[in-house]
Amino acid sequence: MRKTYPLFSFHGLAVLIFVLIMLISPSTLGQSTDSIINLNEVATQKLISKPRACFISRDFKVAGEYSPEELLKRPVKSIGIAPENVTKKILMYFRVANPKDSIVKYYFFPGMYFSDTRLYKIKTGKPIAFPVIAPNHKDNVSFRLFEVPPHDTLEMLAEIFQVKTYTNTFRPRLINELYVHAAIIELQGTRKQEILFTYIFCGLLLMMVLFSLANFFQGGSREFLYYAAYAFFLGAMLFTKPYYHFRSNFHNFFFEAYLDFIFQCIGICFYMAFMILFLESKKNYPFLHRLYVGGIIGLSAVMILYTWLHYGSDNYFIEYSLENYITKGILLLMVIIFLIYAVNNWQNKLLRYLFWGNFFYLLFSIISLLFIWDIPLLKTIFPYGALIPYELGLLIELIFFLMGLTYKNRKQIIEQTREGERLRMENDRKELEKQMAVFAAHQEERDRISTDMHDELGSGVTTIRLMSEIAKNKMKGNIPVEIEKISASANDLLNKMNAIIWSMNSENDSVDNLVSYIRSYTIEYLDGTPINCKINTPGFIPDKELSGDKRRNIFLCIKETLNNVLKHSNATEMKMDIEVNDKLRIIIADNGVGIDLENIRRFGNGLKNIEKRIKSIGGYYNIRNEGGTISRFELPL
Repeated sequence: MRKTYPLFSFHGLAVLIFVLIMLISPSTLGQSTDSIINLNEVATQKLISKPRACFISRDFKVAGEYSPEELLKRPVKSIGIAPENVTKKILMYFRVANPKDSIVKYYFFPGMYFSDTRLYKIKTGKPIAFPVIAPNHKDNVSFRLFEVPPHDTLEMLAEIFQVKTYTNTFRPRLINELYVHAAIIELQGTRKQEILFTYIFCGLLLMMVLFSLANFFQGGSREFLYYAAYAFFLGAMLFTKPYYHFRSNFHNFFFEAYLDFIFQCIGICFYMAFMILFLESKKNYPFLHRLYVGGIIGLSAVMILYTWLHYGSDNYFIEYSLENYITKGILLLMVIIFLIYAVNNWQNKLLRYLFWGNFFYLLFSIISLLFIWDIPLLKTIFPYGALIPYELGLLIELIFFLMGLTYKNRKQIIEQTREGERLRMENDRKELEKQMAVFAAHQEERDRISTDMHDELGSGVTTIRLMSEIAKNKMKGNIPVEIEKISASANDLLNKMNAIIWSMNSENDSVDNLVSYIRSYTIEYLDGTPINCKINTPGFIPDKELSGDKRRNIFLCIKETLNNVLKHSNATEMKMDIEVNDKLRIIIADNGVGIDLENIRRFGNGLKNIEKRIKSIGGYYNIRNEGGTISRFELPL
């Protein structure tokens, strides 16, 4: 008879192992929120490895709509959040017990990239909200404090709001109140190797920015300005990632959710603009020219669409696909097209350098993109994440770019720099001569007009004024109103014309002349009025030129201010202080009733005109009420 005991023993062993596996409690594989968390065992912090949680609509009201069945509808199955769930809230249930004789306080922290957390305790089946309390730390957005009375057990809910980014990971933990600052520092201290490598690479990009700007300022080559912008935006994107590493604040959320992709797109646009000029593609490579121009237009459209999706739509899956599949896929396709084009033009040495740079950039970009798509094998090759492969590709591309730049400039850069400098100096000389000629002609025309006005119009207006005065003397007491108006109008017109002639005469284009004219006009204007005028002028006025336009506008502003003082202030004294150094400063103060800044309609458009005139010549104007009205004028010299 054949023995079957060995076979039976094998089957029995298999059954026994299966039974043992089935008997293993989930709590032995990690803390589950189906069990009670003993806070007495949480000295510092505790990761809740198997949270009992579900996705709920952002419109879901926990206080009024919660029921235990909600946790079974859309359970959270992994720490990574799928794109279609990013715009939803997470509802998590857990129980905590405090066996101590005193109240204990802990912080609940759901993980990175959660914009808000609200805690509830369940009593008689109804959630009751805890106060929203965060730790006193700049990276405290998602941390929420709760307390448990002595010898009590609480059923709790956490309502968690997500940031719109594909890097969300749901790793809730409880942190002792006394340990929270140390826990934040500990969390931010992870991935040190990746952070160090990124900072070193950002330093290299900063050197490229400075190098490109130096080339731009020395040679005037616009492509170096574009490359500097490319390196700057790419470096800003990469630098900000480790700088904000594990920081729970809204600056980090804004950067990770929106700004890093925009920085990347802007940087690539500048890179394409650089390639257009660097290769002179319009003349030498028409196909590449069309490719890059189309890429710039396409990326600009992508940024506009991405911005609208991010701020104007809740469909994150489309936003995620646009960023990580469509845009990056098209960019990789463009690199492949360039590589094929470079192979077909292999005899061009410059294209060969760019070929190898783009080839390695493509290779490591694909590796980085596969990290986003969560390929497990890559994590064993590059254990520090997707950023280092991408940076390695950029580093190699940068090396080959420098080799190509050296090749291109080896025979041409010195000659082009000298020729460019000669042409620039020649153009500057011609431009200066042209400006001098225009200036001389302008000055000559001003002098001619002022002379004609003085000789022709001035004598005519003076005659009108004299004739009106003679007529008044002849009529003695019976003087018609019209004669008085003619005399007054002629006198006013003569004064205005004298001011215009003074401003147009180039011989008066100095600060000293302006100060003297203002002083003379003020004394004459206030002579015979109830206002006692005092004018303080500097003993020495530097010989500085001041154009007729500036002199005229300053004078008209002072004239309007004096008119306001005389008509509206009811003042008996007025003081004018004039200072001249690096600025012309004029301060007019009276002892009148003061200006009502909240009701200045009685001044009409006068103050508005003063402010407009001063701004038009680059000056500053201020008026305030301080025991009377104080007007302040400043003009840089």
